[in-house]
Amino acid sequence: MDKKNALRAAAVTAGSALMMLLMTSPALAVTRDDGDDPGQGISAGVTIGLYVVLPVVIFLVIAGLVMVGDKSRKQQKQG
Repeated sequence: MDKKNALRAAAVTAGSALMMLLMTSPALAVTRDDGDDPGQGISAGVTIGLYVVLPVVIFLVIAGLVMVGDKSRKQQKQG
């Protein structure tokens, strides 16, 4: 990739990131909507478990199933 294409890619990436930041409006999250009924907050441990540990466990289970399926195929081809 030459220098001109690299600069163009960087400009497009920076521009799109800037537009996404400008288009989001976190200040509006403070105002409540009609019918808004937020529940009780969750602890940091539950949050980490839900958004970090659970996806990693799901990934490992899927990867393990793929590996088990792959090993059984290799044994069938060799035998």
